[in-house]
Amino acid sequence: MRISVIGQGYVGYALAMAATKAGHNVIGFDTKANVISGIKEKNKLVNYLPTNNEADIKNQDIYIIAVPTPLDQNNLPDLSFLRQASTLIARSASSGALIINESTSYPGTLREVVIFEIEAMNKSKFLYAAAPERSDPANAQWSIKNTPRVIAGVNEESTKLALIFYKSICDEVVIVRSPEVAESAKLFENTFRQVNIALVNELAQISEKLGISANEVIQAASTKPFGFMKFNPGLGVGGHCIPIDPIYLADKAESLGASARFIRQANSINQQMPDYVLDRIRAFLEGSLIGKRICIVGISYKANVADLRESPSLLLWEKLLKSGAKVFFHDEIVKEYNGGESTALAPNSFDLVLVAVFHNNLDIEKLKKSAPIIFDCTGNVLGAHHL
Repeated sequence: MRISVIGQGYVGYALAMAATKAGHNVIGFDTKANVISGIKEKNKLVNYLPTNNEADIKNQDIYIIAVPTPLDQNNLPDLSFLRQASTLIARSASSGALIINESTSYPGTLREVVIFEIEAMNKSKFLYAAAPERSDPANAQWSIKNTPRVIAGVNEESTKLALIFYKSICDEVVIVRSPEVAESAKLFENTFRQVNIALVNELAQISEKLGISANEVIQAASTKPFGFMKFNPGLGVGGHCIPIDPIYLADKAESLGASARFIRQANSINQQMPDYVLDRIRAFLEGSLIGKRICIVGISYKANVADLRESPSLLLWEKLLKSGAKVFFHDEIVKEYNGGESTALAPNSFDLVLVAVFHNNLDIEKLKKSAPIIFDCTGNVLGAHHL
């Protein structure tokens, strides 16, 4: 099949590679010239063409949208990239093409945004399906191939063609009744995580008042062989999914007159974790942060990735600066940030080191010698103060 993947970020590029490996002729389109040039430097596959030239994606069999769906400055869903991708496809596609949306968005997006935008410009007959991505960067166990894919077309013909494609790159494909079910499932998956992370973050605050370890409580609860799933407390949530997807679901629910109080409360608890951690740091340093040398270990949003999107480490950094602290960072993966470089963990270099993200290659011995106070928000450093 001739396939164009619109968006060559980590989701779209991984999809393009999976489709290329399956033997399809794939065009990876991205508007960012630096993204395309970077891909061209490292990828010379004969059946994959990275491009930012619109003319290259004319008359494809399948168009797959894999663009960001972030929040705007008012913390509301921003579908501008999705709309741009839809109009691009409208200018490029010929009758009979299958158009798939993998970008995460609220239930109804395929019909209300993608189809609406395309049909406003192009009156040809197209097939449409939703197949929300399920990517987890740095996860060595689960990939596009072995992660079940949920799909649904707007009609039987659309579903049938989408199934043929996804069966070529996925071991298991799950067909659901409608695109809205597929879209909702993706949002609920990450809302489930947001809610449970909020619960353990609240437990961490309760445990502090009780004078016990939240991590020990969770470990004890984890011995139950049924009815419990382990989540760990942390500095907050970051990345492209957990801080964002629940807001898409809540916003859609409230627009229909449904309540999303539980989801909103979970969002609020996780968003407030950097403030809670700031208060803990202040208490460790006897009430004042002015002039204190504090190092944040791990500034990406999760372990073993370089992605900084929505990273709670950066929120805490700003709060520490406003409190008068001198802030440094150490990250084995993110070597540079905001004009500064990752600082070495030299002996007695800081008043306090906060472990926000635990990358696999973190040197624990150097960490422990770098400051008299180690506050570990990940629960991985023995002997440190924990949430």
